[in-house]
Amino acid sequence: MRIGLLYSRVRVEERLLIEALQARAIDHELIDVRSSSFDAHDGAVWRRFDAVLDRCISQTQALTVVRMIESYGVPCVNPARVIEVCGDKLTTSLALVREGVPTPRTIVAVEPESALRAIESMGYPVVLKPTVGSWGRLLARINDRDAAEALLEHKCTLGGPHHGVFYIQEYVEKPQRDLRVFVAGEEVLCGIVRSSEHWITNTARGGRAARLDITPEIAAICRGAARAVGGGVLAIDLLECPRRGPLVGEVNHTMEFRNSIEPTGVDIPGRIVGYTLDVASRHAGPAIHPGSSPSAALTPVPLGAS
Repeated sequence: MRIGLLYSRVRVEERLLIEALQARAIDHELIDVRSSSFDAHDGAVWRRFDAVLDRCISQTQALTVVRMIESYGVPCVNPARVIEVCGDKLTTSLALVREGVPTPRTIVAVEPESALRAIESMGYPVVLKPTVGSWGRLLARINDRDAAEALLEHKCTLGGPHHGVFYIQEYVEKPQRDLRVFVAGEEVLCGIVRSSEHWITNTARGGRAARLDITPEIAAICRGAARAVGGGVLAIDLLECPRRGPLVGEVNHTMEFRNSIEPTGVDIPGRIVGYTLDVASRHAGPAIHPGSSPSAALTPVPLGAS
């Protein structure tokens, strides 16, 4: 069995995944998407892989490359449909609402005037987010009308794809923490509590991670959220609402996990590799036919391949 690992930069997470592949003596290749190209008419070179694990940082690059590889009949973790849903907060929200997964109230507007009316109808404070982004960047808590007017004006003046849609969510009075739960398929692997004095609790923004005891309620909500977005290897962020219980804030398709291994005691990269092998086993594709040759348009970069 051979596994391909797509990357655009080798971070701690990718090195841990490589070590997990090596520890299991899995035949694998690292493929730098920045130096690769993909022939829509000839995917023979990719059919030597039983599955491909995506770890691209860029959502656009990941979605493009995974779509191409899937067109060759090679399964990917995560699939393109999951990347597409999870990579856009609005699409995620719609998928969660459609499947009845508890989530914060969300209103979307495309002009500042209607955005201001939506904010005031929801009531202060609210949270304004870009529909695309990670690591808690460009999030804003709006506490009053003056702040709303100023922020909306700034977004209009700045322009660009991050500022053209006003994605507004209710502010959840969480207890200075949120929860992150890791899921692979139907299996809830582990979870962490991310605590911070700041209302943004991402570990990338200084949040402290501790082990989460996963209750049956949390496990059920996370499985439901995973199914809603299409399944795969995911990190599900939960907000503890004092009135409504746990609410799913976001679902992450290429999550970081370096800060979650020690507090949980779970071999997260090993479990990701294990899930990828399960996908490969269920979707074993045909081998390259004798006489077929790799496309000259693609040169994978093997690092640590055996």
